[in-house]
Amino acid sequence: MLMEDDSTPRIEQQDGPEGRLMVVRGAWTAAGLTRQTVWQALTEQLQALHDDAGGAGQAAAVRWQLGQLEKLDYLGAQVLWNHWGRAWPAQLDMEPSQRTLLETVAKFTVDPPKSRRQPRWVELFIVLGSRVLRLIDHAKGLLRLVGQLLLDIIRLIRRPQQGPWRDLSGHLYHIGATALPITALVGFLIGVVLAYLISQQLRQFGADAFIVNILGISLIRELGPVLAAILIAGRSGSAITAQIGVMRVTEELDAMRVMGIARGFRLVMPRALALALVMPLISVWTTLAALLGGMLAADVAMGVTPAFFINSLPAAVEASNLTLATGKSVVFGVLIALVGCHYGLRVKPNTESLGQGTTASVVTSITVVILVDALFAVLFKNIGI
Repeated sequence: MLMEDDSTPRIEQQDGPEGRLMVVRGAWTAAGLTRQTVWQALTEQLQALHDDAGGAGQAAAVRWQLGQLEKLDYLGAQVLWNHWGRAWPAQLDMEPSQRTLLETVAKFTVDPPKSRRQPRWVELFIVLGSRVLRLIDHAKGLLRLVGQLLLDIIRLIRRPQQGPWRDLSGHLYHIGATALPITALVGFLIGVVLAYLISQQLRQFGADAFIVNILGISLIRELGPVLAAILIAGRSGSAITAQIGVMRVTEELDAMRVMGIARGFRLVMPRALALALVMPLISVWTTLAALLGGMLAADVAMGVTPAFFINSLPAAVEASNLTLATGKSVVFGVLIALVGCHYGLRVKPNTESLGQGTTASVVTSITVVILVDALFAVLFKNIGI
């Protein structure tokens, strides 16, 4: 229970022949009101007085006396003004200094804005608009990167001795050579799974030999390049974003700008060229591993010998399919590099933004790869089929 003294802010209620009288006592200052026990007790008392008076409108008819206050500052005046419902009581006894203080508080007190809930369709329209604007902003950033990449390639052709060849060779190794085991393993397993699933259907019609045609077209033309691109997007695309994002966090990008080093020429172009060179090779490597897995599974499940598979494959799949797959892989590699660099350069100097940028980079890269592959399938539907 709160022990009261003369400085404890409180309100004493007195009932007399002239009506109810509220005598305000104690030190109504920031120092006195901000003590937790005092504030809790005073809040409970004010709420009880408000309930007894029947609301702020009837509380204005009560007589208030402030002459016995020990101290009063703006915080105490604000508490009283809010309790009165931000209106002057009908009867109020106070000193001139107290009136001046309360008039100042009444003048500068602003009612909180009333929250107006928007209709549901308006909220959805606002969310849609914000996402469209964000998408346009990302598209502008990617277009700017593409233009800068073309200018940097022209600069490299004019002055090859100034090219970042050491960075390019390092990216070729880290993005290409170190990705060979995982791409071969995944491709091999995909080939095995496809061969077993296809064999179940072909056996019903006695069309065992056509497994070479189905595996060859699906793996060489579509699954091989797309599977390799998705693996590289998750493995190397995220690494590109993380590397450039860490440079943003550690302020290395700002140091490069101060020293006059072009970020596009030293950061974006080597990664884009490395992925453009590596992706066709990884695509062919993944396709070969998938064909190997499919060939072995076809031999086990359907009795299609590896010799028959190898001899029938060139006749079943035209060479134009391999050319188309190689061209797609080059485009996939450049897009993965540009998306990774784009999100890396947009990372803010904090770890949370770094994680969000890396996640967005992987998701966007995979989505772009699938969309571009669908576009290639529509544009070149009459080639190699």
